[in-house]
Amino acid sequence: MDIHRIKYFLCASECSSLSEAAKQLHISQPALSHQIKLLEEELEVKLFLRSNIGLKLTDAGQALIPWAQRLLDDTNAVKDMMSSLQNVFTGDLRVACSSSSGRYILPLMVARFCKRYTGVRVKILACRPESAALNLLEGEAHLGIVSSELSATGLESQEFFRDEISLIVPRGHAWSKRASIDVSEITQEPIILREESSGTRRVMMEELSQFDISLEDLNIFMEVGNVEAVLEVVAGGYGISFVSDLASRYMRELGYVVKIPVDGLNLQRANYMARKRITTPHRARDVFWGFIHDTENKDLLHSRHVGQIASDVAGKQ
Repeated sequence: MDIHRIKYFLCASECSSLSEAAKQLHISQPALSHQIKLLEEELEVKLFLRSNIGLKLTDAGQALIPWAQRLLDDTNAVKDMMSSLQNVFTGDLRVACSSSSGRYILPLMVARFCKRYTGVRVKILACRPESAALNLLEGEAHLGIVSSELSATGLESQEFFRDEISLIVPRGHAWSKRASIDVSEITQEPIILREESSGTRRVMMEELSQFDISLEDLNIFMEVGNVEAVLEVVAGGYGISFVSDLASRYMRELGYVVKIPVDGLNLQRANYMARKRITTPHRARDVFWGFIHDTENKDLLHSRHVGQIASDVAGKQ
């Protein structure tokens, strides 16, 4: 099977237009149409329905997409491996990130990696915690950043960094001037929770259970699927929440929310990097796996420096 035809098929499926795909591929539209026709003849299926308004994938075309992408990825991996044998460090690296606090560390770590290894192209992919293992096992990503160790067979994890989780309240809240609160007081206020799969929520509930506080004891105002929305709702005066220090630092510095110590609570969360345990060699993945422990990256992984960097990044958004 001609890998160029696979590439042409994928581009056409993304563009839904032969003319647009031809422009991106730098070939003529008739040439592209001919190559797709040859692929359809080889596979003995119709991949597209053509009309005046563009292309529409058939069921066969939809089914081919993941397989075609895998063929293209495998082809690129072979080329990268051959290049690495010639001591030319090149290739693609896809890192899926499901950790909210990981979004503050990973881009800076990747930037340093790319500056050292200029031939590597890195793509950071956002994903849900529940899909991180699947992304790795199916080859959608080479590495995954998650807020808890993955238990899926065939994966291995290492600790990436740790961050603190703290209670935040809106400015002007009755607790904002207090040195600390008792853990039992948390049940008296409306609380904004992250979604059930969130690592922050898991760590919070594990720690509260030490004080016999369960989900049913909390006055839940709403559940929100991302940390930025949680911060906005708390800053708007609608309740309290437990949030990563990395994520909340910028809002705290602006004075929109206030961090309140809770007597007896020590919320720390480890973030992990995961990869497939047994797989074909992939130099960019394996070098980045070790690069995070490089001594030059200690400033990123040390909590005090990490918080300042997170604040700087947030301030530029």
